[in-house]
Amino acid sequence: MKKLMIGTALAGLMGSAAWAEDVTLQLKWVTQAQFAGYFVAKDKGFYEEEGLNVTILPGGPDVAPTQVIAGGGADVVVDWMPSALAAREKGLALVNIAQPFKSSGMQLTCLKESGVATSADFAGKTLGVWFGGNEYPFLNWMGKLGLKTDGSPEGVTVLKQGFNVDPLLQKQAACISTMTYNEYWQVIDAGITADQLVNFNYTTEGVATLEDGLYVMGDKLADPAFEEKMVKFVRASMKGWKWAEENPDDAAMIVLENDDTGAQTEAHQKRMMGEIAKLTAGSNGALDEADYQRTVDALMSGGSDAVITKAPEGAWTHQITDKALQ
Repeated sequence: MKKLMIGTALAGLMGSAAWAEDVTLQLKWVTQAQFAGYFVAKDKGFYEEEGLNVTILPGGPDVAPTQVIAGGGADVVVDWMPSALAAREKGLALVNIAQPFKSSGMQLTCLKESGVATSADFAGKTLGVWFGGNEYPFLNWMGKLGLKTDGSPEGVTVLKQGFNVDPLLQKQAACISTMTYNEYWQVIDAGITADQLVNFNYTTEGVATLEDGLYVMGDKLADPAFEEKMVKFVRASMKGWKWAEENPDDAAMIVLENDDTGAQTEAHQKRMMGEIAKLTAGSNGALDEADYQRTVDALMSGGSDAVITKAPEGAWTHQITDKALQ
């Protein structure tokens, strides 16, 4: 009888796994605490509780989430809104279904010795900027300050920055682009102290655009089965994010357990998770329309270099979060 009961229980577990719905999530970057909520949701069984079998694909410098989802390689992707809206204007009908990140972590980090103390000191300086869509908040900001980006003495010189902090360390630029949770700490770890730096956060300066959101192909939302699957996915993911906010060190360790490269360190991931928690705080997963509009305004303000030329239609929906947050 005991063997029969054990066999029945195992069969039930196997049956549950067999009926689980598959979801593939493509991340924007490599496995790190920036995506802790998803790894937590998987590790803690939040996805399993929803009847989901979630595969998390790491990103990297050669991985574009928009291309992955366009090719059918993922059901849902993590991307920044500038990239998603640019792709949408070019014909890829991406739709934002949830926005776990409320605040932006993007900033300019400057050496005080370069003579930059306030934004009024940018004129005549060289500033490192990420491209690929990340330059548009910067261009919007410079426009608001009345600074040209043509290298003129009264404007600024733009240095196309790679994903490192070398231009600041080598003093090729007075300021560089950093994320509060990553590159800023690379500067600190390189031996430059916090009191030698001044940071200009895009949110504080009023020019931030939305970062890590969840996007799907719009036509799939018409399928009730896919809609329900995304409701379950978002609900479990946000449960993971809130757990990560409340348990940052434990969340960082879960991320490390999922890093197959071994490139991350415990100290860096714990520090990163502490900063990430500040960016997800205040979000229940539903996109704030005011945040969306601010992002659109910034992306349309780049003049001839604007990332989008017209206001998007149908680029976001509360269809999923309205049900997931009930």
